[in-house]
Amino acid sequence: MASQEQGVQLRAVGFCGVDDSVAPELLACVSARYPWVEWGVLLRQEKAGEPRFASQGWLQRLATVNQDDTMRLAAHLCSSHCEAVLAGDGSDLRRLHAEIGFRRFQINATKANNVDSAAVNAATCDRVRQVMLSLPEVEFIVQRNAETQELWKGLAQDPPSNMSFLFDDSVGRGVAAESWPSPDEGSPAFGYAGGLGPSNLADHLRRMAAPAAGRVVWVDMESSLRTKCVGPRSYVGA
Repeated sequence: MASQEQGVQLRAVGFCGVDDSVAPELLACVSARYPWVEWGVLLRQEKAGEPRFASQGWLQRLATVNQDDTMRLAAHLCSSHCEAVLAGDGSDLRRLHAEIGFRRFQINATKANNVDSAAVNAATCDRVRQVMLSLPEVEFIVQRNAETQELWKGLAQDPPSNMSFLFDDSVGRGVAAESWPSPDEGSPAFGYAGGLGPSNLADHLRRMAAPAAGRVVWVDMESSLRTKCVGPRSYVGA
């Protein structure tokens, strides 16, 4: 998807945090009308079914709706789901791809996602790289920020062709960036996240044009899309 007015090329716009509060059938309708929309599903076993985190039953409904594999789906791996990949186990990802149709997997190796990033070392990077190489049909997203530097720097030394970076200095806190970083020379594919939402996306797309340097990117949003309950029957947009 080209955003010519803003001067940046977008391949997808991510809407992260879909959960049991929204029908998968509705998401499929949106995808049919806007095929560049990517639905980000947060997977965290101990929070499954809570707001922002899909339950197993909801995932089964999503699998039924996406039998034709036309929806853009990204699984954001948190907690034990992420730790399994760091340990070199890609079996669950293979199942999620085959049964539900996830095309991308984001490795959320941060404290906010209940993962000890301090334990990441060269051996961890080697294990993750092997998982990526074993699943060439999907894309892996690695958060590129200060907290995850051991992981992304290690993987960048010999990057698999199906790996991309997500620049998100807010580390999932939804804080808008003052400026957007440029990729290193020879960088894998990349995207931007952090405090993006309907109210500021157009402005930030313009600001991304120069650092993106002609590369095709994606953007991801989450916290700005939530609704907050301020009373028993009263809701406001976050």
